Amino acid sequence: MSVTSRYRNAWESFWNEAPADRGAVFWDAEPPLTAGRHLAHFEPHLTDPGLPLIDLGCGNGTQTRYFAERFPHVVGADLAAAALDHARRADPAGQAVYRQLDAADKAEAETLHAELGDANVYVRGVLHQCEPDDRQPLADALAALLGARGRAFLVEPAQSAGTVLAGLAHRPDGPPAKLAPVLRHGLTPAAVPDEAVPEHLRAAGLIVLASGELPLVTTEYTPDGTRVQLPSTWVVAGRDLR
Repeated sequence: MSVTSRYRNAWESFWNEAPADRGAVFWDAEPPLTAGRHLAHFEPHLTDPGLPLIDLGCGNGTQTRYFAERFPHVVGADLAAAALDHARRADPAGQAVYRQLDAADKAEAETLHAELGDANVYVRGVLHQCEPDDRQPLADALAALLGARGRAFLVEPAQSAGTVLAGLAHRPDGPPAKLAPVLRHGLTPAAVPDEAVPEHLRAAGLIVLASGELPLVTTEYTPDGTRVQLPSTWVVAGRDLR
């Protein structure tokens, strides 16, 4: 199974129009406020930090480059070729490798696993953007990428984040400048129940090793200068090695 052409085209269109400026995209917050915070919860559960690390849904590669400074082999994977173009231009030294990947297609994930072997995988805000029928296939593909030894870190906006986003989208003066393109390209975050993430992972043959809550930092600010943060939940998952 692969994603619909509408979904693929929406992401290509979004990234084709996205500015290259750092922090110009709604979710493109500084790594110390995003991947850095997440890594503190992820690293203790890695069975082998030397495995390749895949930043799944890497977008313009901001977090990918952060990981590439800390792990020996990092791959930024994204559905949209336009996103990968941004990532490669921002990484002229080639700190990471970038790969187009339909993460809802298990066959593509198995092909990448055959090339890399078992991998650790970081997934930030991907599942909630998927159409409902693509969520379990994405979890199945994730399990294929992990293999026996890999570990996954997933962080997704909590259900309560929908209230925050709705308030921003329906402001009297319109949505904030960085959120407006997300809505215009039909990438409105779907409402994924908080319990759905671990359920999809378990159905893919993975176990939840740890979980918690953290604010998901964005690059947008309210009129009074407060940084917009979305409630989020995180999960570390992998195979049962006992």
